[in-house]
Amino acid sequence: MIGQILSTMLPVFLIAGCGALYGRYRSPDIKGLNVLNMELFVPMLVFGVLADQKAPLQDYAQLALAATVVVLGSGIVLYPLAKVLKLNLKTFLPPMMFNNSGNMGIPLLVLAFGDSALPAAIVLFIVEMLLHFSVGLYMLDPHSSIIQRLRLPIVFASIAGLACNLSGIHLPDWLLETLNMLGGVCIPLMLFALGVRMLEIDFSDWKLGILGAIACPASGLILAWPMITLLDLPGLQVAALWVFAALPPAVLNYMVAEQYKQEPHTVASLVLLSNLGSLVVIPIVLGLVFSAGYV
Repeated sequence: MIGQILSTMLPVFLIAGCGALYGRYRSPDIKGLNVLNMELFVPMLVFGVLADQKAPLQDYAQLALAATVVVLGSGIVLYPLAKVLKLNLKTFLPPMMFNNSGNMGIPLLVLAFGDSALPAAIVLFIVEMLLHFSVGLYMLDPHSSIIQRLRLPIVFASIAGLACNLSGIHLPDWLLETLNMLGGVCIPLMLFALGVRMLEIDFSDWKLGILGAIACPASGLILAWPMITLLDLPGLQVAALWVFAALPPAVLNYMVAEQYKQEPHTVASLVLLSNLGSLVVIPIVLGLVFSAGYV
């Protein structure tokens, strides 16, 4: 079991470490890389996986429902804590709700459970991303247009992929292979970008960062447990949901906070210290998942 955990975690953190090392000496344009990833490579991956008839999406409807409960429920569960501690709700709650299902979640699930976990990882990522760009942005600015928030390549790719899958349209093998090659770029690039972002850690708000490192996975796992009990999920999807629920806040929370001028330095500390905390949390969750024999 220790070997399984190490074989899953080491590639994740070695690639992120390469990003941190390179960023320490070269200062790459990580914003440009993220834009390229989110506008081209990630949509290609999402469309290719969703359009592939080998992954019937009706089999993932309950997983999508469970992920929705985990994301939105985390905000509800942690709302009283934020009120008692007199935290800024717009600063604290979004990072606790919207986790790192892209940069860390997709590669982590694939490395842990193999390529067969990729459809589940994509479904979880899409649920988190769509909720982030709808509910999440509404939390920061209730007056912004929902049409503008959803006008993103990842949304169009998701809709097109869903349409192909559910309508039974079969794409030619050469097109699927092209999509898979382009989409395959995004996973290591996500981890590399995460490593570069880790250089921006600000320890000035370390107390809030530690609180987030505990509260984010704790709230997710608390909500995942009843969903796994109530829903008839296959073993691989149960394993994927446990890992999804334990993921730290998405780095995107920092970029969104910066865009909306919502205490970006505080959010950066919250996000990045929580991601460091995942070095402890994720191996424990993987150990429990492997020992339970879900996959």
